[in-house]
Amino acid sequence: MKRRMLTAGLALAVLTGAAATTVAPASAAPAPSAGVRAPAAQSLAAPDIAVANVQAHLTQFQTIATQNGGNRRAGSAGYTASVAYVKTKLQAAGYTVTEQVCTDCTYRSNNLIAEWPGGPADQVVMFGAHLDGVSAGPGINDNATGSSALLENALVLARQNPTMTKRVRFAWWTDEEQGLNGSDFYVRSLSSTQRGYVKGYYNFDMIGSVNGGYFINRITSATAAPLKAYWDSLNIQPEENVEGQGRSDDYPFAQAGIQTSGYASGASARKTSTQAAKWGGTSGSAYDPCYHRSCDTTANVSATVLNRSADGIAYAIWQTAVGSATNDFSLAVGPTSGSVQRGASTTATVSTATTAGTAQTVALSATGAPAGVTVSFSPSSVTSGGSATMTLSASASAPLGTYTVTVTGAGSGGVSRSASYTLTVGGSGGCAGGQLIGNGGFESGSSPWTASSGVITNDAAQPARSGSYKAWLLGYGSTRTETLSQSVTIPAGCASYTLSFWLHVDTAETTTSRVYDRLVVQVGSATLATYSNLNAAAGYTQRSFNVAGYAGQTVTLKFTGTEDASLQTSFVVDDVTLQAS
Repeated sequence: MKRRMLTAGLALAVLTGAAATTVAPASAAPAPSAGVRAPAAQSLAAPDIAVANVQAHLTQFQTIATQNGGNRRAGSAGYTASVAYVKTKLQAAGYTVTEQVCTDCTYRSNNLIAEWPGGPADQVVMFGAHLDGVSAGPGINDNATGSSALLENALVLARQNPTMTKRVRFAWWTDEEQGLNGSDFYVRSLSSTQRGYVKGYYNFDMIGSVNGGYFINRITSATAAPLKAYWDSLNIQPEENVEGQGRSDDYPFAQAGIQTSGYASGASARKTSTQAAKWGGTSGSAYDPCYHRSCDTTANVSATVLNRSADGIAYAIWQTAVGSATNDFSLAVGPTSGSVQRGASTTATVSTATTAGTAQTVALSATGAPAGVTVSFSPSSVTSGGSATMTLSASASAPLGTYTVTVTGAGSGGVSRSASYTLTVGGSGGCAGGQLIGNGGFESGSSPWTASSGVITNDAAQPARSGSYKAWLLGYGSTRTETLSQSVTIPAGCASYTLSFWLHVDTAETTTSRVYDRLVVQVGSATLATYSNLNAAAGYTQRSFNVAGYAGQTVTLKFTGTEDASLQTSFVVDDVTLQAS
């Protein structure tokens, strides 16, 4: 868990209690054996997670730290080996595993994301823990406990392979100890649509403290309900995680509007006499006496607390994402937006897929269209897995403007799914097209572009494709972010819309396989393309995109370049056009 500055009172309490070095177990109750299901787990129909298996992962992380300088700090060899260990286990179990490079972390390193393929892709429940530790020690309670419990839960889910009502995504975060950087980078990398898919995030940070308590983030929230239900079944009487508020990887998700919860067993704060009376352990002593210290080894873990946490995670997974063989389906509209002139029509495709059980009949309907616009489907119902053409027709008197049309599929099994389509109604008179980008060759100053200082330049070190000026992003060989953007109104009613620009990528990086520096091209909130040091080549290359989906809208065209701490990459852009015809 990330360290927080101590208040004067708390700092004094820590100093005055520093002499206490022996800590009793958090509970007098013995840890359940690895092969016996806990009674509550039986009654709540969730799998038992063998604590011996979780402890075996802890031993592996201890060995990794020992072999790599004594720690698993983000960006270190110990952290890289930890990622490799988890990734190998998950890939063998059948997960789709992705390493995400955190380009703006304090220590450049990777998040590890693993997704189980069952369940609808637009209904995601995430379970995460930070995989890094501090440089002072091996980081076993903080946070190999959370990482190991998640890993074993993921392996059990894969072995049982139940029917899924939601998609389960596991995450192991980097650079948490430096300020929640890995999880923050991940959340920022999601589009608004992708964030909307995530229905809840559960975080597990320090869940085996040797003098531990039983704490739940946002304990009264609906998201916390399954975590609390499991511990309530053991009569644990958990409390709100006050110590951990804003200090772990649930915080970036909460800041993005995603519902969160999670387990924790306490860090440097001290157990009260009331807590010791109901949970066991030593009052007046820290929950984890080895917090951020070299003694945070496998000996610094309570098997009882760890077992109860791991089983509670399993219960939350089963309650939120595992179901019976109820038939289910997904529904999507493509493209997601379009325009229509008065007296004309436009079309889109409604696609369905069977996500659970067997195929079913899906009846299609639409709401939200303005008066004067009719929406029809051909066919009007499909078998899940099939598709239909949606036709939107505007009368001569249809009101001008932009509208959200909700397309709903009502399944014969009682399940309904929906998707949104943005419709822009324009006046008659055909296409008001032409070249829409202002100053696309950068020869007339900076207007109407908005750019980081020095991006629009005639510096001869990187020649323009034409004329004297171009936009030169990055090329410094140091950590940096630069942007170039322009707001553009795209008229409705044209037959084609083509965005083009010429790009030259020059780099001093020597790798042929690893991305260090990148340029992201966006229209609105959507990413059109990402280029990197791997795209380096002599001369300029023209890049073109169909942007018909933005007809009738005012959007921002944006280029964002990010460069790491060494070896320059230059992204040089020239002759930008958006041609409507």
